[in-house]
This record gives sequence, C-alpha cells and structure tokens, in this order.
Amino acid sequence: MNWFQPVIGQPTAVQLLTHALERQRLAPAYLFVGPEGVGRALTARCFLQAILEEDSDLSNHPDVLWLEPTYSVQGTLYTRRQLLAANREIPRSPPQLRLEQIRQLSRHLSQPPIRAPRSLVVLTHAETMNEAAANALLKTLEEPGRATLILIASSSSALLNTIVSRCQKIPFYPLNRQDIEQVLKQVAPPEFWHQVTPALLALGAGSPGAILQAWQTWQEIPEAFCHLGERLSAPLPLQTALELARDITQSLDVERQLWLLSLMQQQLWQGEQFPQCVSMLQQLERARQYLQQYVQPRLVWEVLLMQWGTV
Repeated sequence: MNWFQPVIGQPTAVQLLTHALERQRLAPAYLFVGPEGVGRALTARCFLQAILEEDSDLSNHPDVLWLEPTYSVQGTLYTRRQLLAANREIPRSPPQLRLEQIRQLSRHLSQPPIRAPRSLVVLTHAETMNEAAANALLKTLEEPGRATLILIASSSSALLNTIVSRCQKIPFYPLNRQDIEQVLKQVAPPEFWHQVTPALLALGAGSPGAILQAWQTWQEIPEAFCHLGERLSAPLPLQTALELARDITQSLDVERQLWLLSLMQQQLWQGEQFPQCVSMLQQLERARQYLQQYVQPRLVWEVLLMQWGTV
C-alpha cells in the first residue's frame, strides 16, 4: 500500500521515510522541518499509519500521542481549537509546548505500547517549546525506549542544537504552482477559485495551507479592510485616518491586525507602486513590530495611516 499517496509536492520527505520503512530501521526521533502548510502534519499522519499498518483515524489510538502548543488560561491548558470550540477569547501571548505536556509525553512513553510495536509521539510547532520543556524533552530523546518521536518545526534554528542532533532531519519545501493548485483543488471549496486574489496567493509563499488560511481570514474581516493596501496610495483626510484606525482596532484582534498588515504588504507589491512602495512597506513593517511589542494598537494604526499622508 502506498501510505504516502495523499502527500503532494514533497518527494524528498516521502523518499526518506519510505526507505526507513522498507529497511525497517526507524529512527528514535525525526525532525520534520519546513514552512507551515506544505504537508508536514499530513506526512506525519501517513508515516504513523504506515508504522502501525492501520489506515484509520489515529485520534483514539492508545499508542499515539499528538501534542500541539497550548495557552494557559487560569491555570488550565487549552489548544487554539479547544478555545475556539468553546467560543473563548484567544490570549494575546503566543501558545507554547509546555513542561506539563512533555511530562505527559514521558508518562506515555513509560508505559509499554498496547497494540503497536512502539509508542508514537508527534509534537507540532516544536519551536514553541519553552526552555524547561526543551530540557525535559532532551532527557527523553536520550533514552526514548520503544518509541518514535516526530517533531514538526518551521526551522531547526529555533530548537536546541542538542535536540536537533538527536533527530533525523526530514526537509519540507514550498510547493510549485502546479502542486499548489492540485492540493487546493482537493481541499478548497468551490467559491475559493472565484474569490482568491493574487495578493492572497502570494501571501501563502508556496504553502497551500497558508493560502487557504489567508482566504478564510479574508472572508472573516470586514469588506472595508480587504483592499487597504490598494487604496492607500492616495493621502487620507486626517479624520478619515483616525476613524479607520478606530474601526480596525475595534473590529479585529491583534492577530488579525498583524495578518492585515501582511495582506497590505502583498497588495502593495502587486500594485508595483515604486519608489513610493518601498517607504510604505517600511512603515508597515514598523507597525508590525510595534504590535508584536504590545504597543497600544489604535495608536499604532493612527500613526501608520497618518504617516501615509493626510490632507
């Protein structure tokens, strides 16, 4: 059975993992490294199914543990999906893989596998581990026992060198246009192809997952903000700039404000308004940095929109 048939555009990763399965020489730990949304998690699922020889949902498998970053809310850990499902506000601080989760991993590995020949663990966004969690994971990697761990990360440079050295690196790359279209034809709804713009496609940077996420976010933000990067080549009246800053900060959380800045950057590039474009891009990047440093968002947008010219 071709376990990796669903994976598109990642021949290097598929070849490396297939060879490991054929030789029956699995490494104790793998590092799936590459951009988000290019098939890392899908490949991990296919790899686990191949190891288990089970073409089924792994969410309830007793020997599989899948960990993702969490937010700490009043002492309780929640994933982003759990917060959204409960209609709860997403905290401003970014999620992390935490020490409590690595301890959960250790408990999982301390028990012998029930149905599988080995215990299997996946850690998504491994670059979000805090220092305590990373040190605890390092101890586990030194003596993993009958287990295979898969760390999924955007970059190996964000991980401890001692962790990276204990993993077999599996590289993932941005997809070409043909592969992107093939993936999106499988997962995107019909209306996607009528609504997606060149800026949204560029925002994905070769990642079908990022393109689809960009389109979904674009659907969720008010229409008045969808083409800001195209409209703001002309000066705004001062009152209009202040009102627009107010509307943006009242309508969008900080995460979506950061996304909107990225969209505006792509729209400027698409418009090719040089040399004015260069100055605007620099202003957008400064605004991004201020938001990430928790500067008051309305002030950031007021300064940005007034910098772009008032009459």
